[in-house]
Parts: sequence; C-alpha cells; structure tokens
Amino acid sequence: MSELTFNLPEDTDAEPCEQVFMLQQEDFDRFARLSGDHNPIHTDPGFSAQTPFGRTVSHGMLLFSALRGLLEERYPGARLLSQSLMFPAPAYADEALTLTVERQHQQGNRLGLSARILRPDGECCLQGSCELALTEARP
Repeated sequence: MSELTFNLPEDTDAEPCEQVFMLQQEDFDRFARLSGDHNPIHTDPGFSAQTPFGRTVSHGMLLFSALRGLLEERYPGARLLSQSLMFPAPAYADEALTLTVERQHQQGNRLGLSARILRPDGECCLQGSCELALTEARP
C-alpha cells in the first residue's frame, strides 16, 4: 500500500495564517435574523449604549463563522471534527479584526489548529482550537 497524502495548502510554511476583516451593524442584524438570536446587545444601538459595552457587540458565533470561512478557504473540503471556543472580550462593528490560525499538530489526516481574533487594541475576542479531517489528495 502506498503512503497517503493529504490536501494541504502549498504555502504551509506561511503559518501562522492571518486575515483582517471588519464586521458592520448590518452583519450583526443579518446574523440575528438568520440565527434567531435577537438579543438587543447585538441589534439595538440605543439599548446597547446603556450597557457597560456602550455599543452593540458581535454574536460570538458570527466571529466563529469568519474563522470557519478561513478554514474552508485554507483547507478546502476538510471536515470540522471538533472545536472549543471562548469569547473573552466583545467585538464591535466597524473595527478591523485580525484572525490568526496556527497549526498545533498533525497526525495522519487530522490537523489541530489554534485560532484567535484580536481587536485593534490587542484584546482577544475569540480564542480557541479545532481539529480538522483533511481530504485525501488525488493524483
């Protein structure tokens, strides 16, 4: 039996992988409609202004959606086997967020990654890890 190879990006030496993105209030509102999570801390600027946050904050799973999109772009066809996420600080609309993904380990077709999303002030909005099952490379 020949040795199996798995689809990995050609630029794997370019790790960690970083992507800068920005969410807007419209993204929060659309995610609320899609998910059914209409908590006013995400969707109501007037309400949110009266909270300790002072303005609306992103849904945590909207942040994870940005991470999931980067994983699909970087590891096409890979299956997400597990994830562990924490959201230690809020993410606000109209701020440049930096998503960083780093490889932690690989065994066969299983790839362990760590991820974080940072605000411009360095505060961490998402911190976590995940495991992917990579697809077998075709000759």
